Amino acid sequence: MTLIHTALLCEAQAVIEKYKLKLVQKNPRIYTNEKIVLLVGGIGKENSLKNLEETFKKYKISKALNIGIAGCSDTNIPIGSLFCTNHNLPNIDHLTLQTVDTPKVQQDEYHPSTLYDMEGSYFLDVAKSYLNEKDIFIFKVVSDYLDDTIPPKDFVKKLIQNSISSWEKWI
Repeated sequence: MTLIHTALLCEAQAVIEKYKLKLVQKNPRIYTNEKIVLLVGGIGKENSLKNLEETFKKYKISKALNIGIAGCSDTNIPIGSLFCTNHNLPNIDHLTLQTVDTPKVQQDEYHPSTLYDMEGSYFLDVAKSYLNEKDIFIFKVVSDYLDDTIPPKDFVKKLIQNSISSWEKWI
């Protein structure tokens, strides 16, 4: 099965709808069909590590994707742009990802053309202990420019929905 990991339910909703996934567990939320296990793992290090570890132990996973939003330090990159942060893939741009423990990073700590999230590196660490790196993908959609506004849930759902056709071939 392919694991799709998101931090937030609003990041997962378009995927749940497109692939007609059924809720099989509530805490953490896990949705499945015959090919996909989708984990809504929660925000941050603790949630990511614990919930991913449990999911890898519970299901026979052969490939893993982390899908989610990320802030970007480069305002020349349009909101809604999709990146793969751990592979150079055809027709998908690549940027580095920095996983932070708090959404508040000092402005002078930002690196140009870098994406910022709160789960990606933890997802990669756990997935690498179960899978070959060629079967692990981190896809991020630019949602903001690292300001203090929290993107609305319906906006996040739409960003992910608009990106699915670009990354779904890696499921």
